[in-house]
Amino acid sequence: MLKKLFQSFRSPLRKPQQHVRTTPEVLSSSQHSLQRNQFSRYAVNIVERLQTAGYQAYLVGGCVRDMMLGITPKDFDVATSATPEQIRAEFRNARIIGRRFKLVHIHFGREIIEVATFRANHPIDDEDEDSNQSSRNESGRILRDNVYGTLEDDAQRRDFTINALYYDPVTERVLDYANGVHDIRNRLIRLIGDPQQRYKEDPVRMLRAVRFAAKLDFGIEKHSATPIRPLAPMLRDIPSARLFEEVLKLFLSGYAEATFEMLVDLELFEPLFPASSKALEYNPTYTHTLISEALANTDLRIKQNKPVTPAFLFAALLWPALPARVLRLQERGMPPIPAMQEAAHELITEQCQRIAIPKRFTMPIREIWDMQERLPRRSGKRADLLLENPRFRAGYDFLLLRELAGEETDGLGEWWTDYQDANDSGRRDMIRDLGSKPDATGQGPRKRRRSSSGKRKRAGVDGAE
Repeated sequence: MLKKLFQSFRSPLRKPQQHVRTTPEVLSSSQHSLQRNQFSRYAVNIVERLQTAGYQAYLVGGCVRDMMLGITPKDFDVATSATPEQIRAEFRNARIIGRRFKLVHIHFGREIIEVATFRANHPIDDEDEDSNQSSRNESGRILRDNVYGTLEDDAQRRDFTINALYYDPVTERVLDYANGVHDIRNRLIRLIGDPQQRYKEDPVRMLRAVRFAAKLDFGIEKHSATPIRPLAPMLRDIPSARLFEEVLKLFLSGYAEATFEMLVDLELFEPLFPASSKALEYNPTYTHTLISEALANTDLRIKQNKPVTPAFLFAALLWPALPARVLRLQERGMPPIPAMQEAAHELITEQCQRIAIPKRFTMPIREIWDMQERLPRRSGKRADLLLENPRFRAGYDFLLLRELAGEETDGLGEWWTDYQDANDSGRRDMIRDLGSKPDATGQGPRKRRRSSSGKRKRAGVDGAE
């Protein structure tokens, strides 16, 4: 799959062509497979009501694209000539949201249909009339995006050709302004307009290109891929809160493993996870294996409709950068558990400068990591107390992930697997057996610190070094 994803942008480059027409290619119902009853009845109703009120309105973007690919859309979006205030006047259940990009959410019970007014591109030197402030920063990134325009303007300002398709459920026609149908048939992700300029307008488009390519099993068209590596550092200027949302979309869409490979290949992983990117350099096999296994498991759970916690995901993405920091603190004389806690605090604080991971996730991340230092300490009543810890299961799963990546733990994962399955008598025997293994008694850090190369040290977080 990855070979296919990348083969489209390894060939020699030619001058890119413009792909937006002022007059769209119109596909009648006999020229496409879409049917109005495939779409949300609420979305279709919104289009019909807006058209009846005298506005232009279409189903647009991902829902049209996915339907053409035989994929069930998660969301249904509407684009219209009506302004947000005019939309709200038509629907009592409508609410205007957003400042940088005003949208209208129309609520039908639990289903929300997003309605956007046709937008136009900002001129390069455009200024906001109300605030007398530029709508772009010095690098060309768009700061405000509430310039309304025509349907043609709206098609031109969309990011990818496959997202610039408009479906009218009333006439059952598809309007294609950017050869999007052609790119869907050829399974290509292609930017509309000049790729370098479009990425500078919004560097997150580079992440969106990767996400769509991984999700749809498409290749990235060569002209759209070429500027990504040199422009990747621009992601450092994106607000950390926005990057958190984008990273969740990248890794919680069911295609995280392929996404990770593309991010690394296109040098987009480093601006998102700088410490983990360094770990990929000095410890490539272990780091790549651990992250890939964690993401593959995430993809599997999503396909099986099982819950996935972002805390475990971020714990795996960041873990390879942690052991070296823990080791440095231990070499300065800090006991293992305090060293783990201090290193975790330092790493998470640095990471949150790039991606604003909320506290509701950073706390479980630290607890999962902390459990890796506690799991080898099993003597006396410690094993039972750990078993009752609400983070035991996540910590245990993480231990198995470390072992799967090749980390030597002296059979710790197998021991905990057997301990969970054993009855009370069997558990007591297992604890007594630890007494005959000086390296696994869990008698505390002071005794172990007298040995610089015991098995216990290899069994803990330092095994990732």
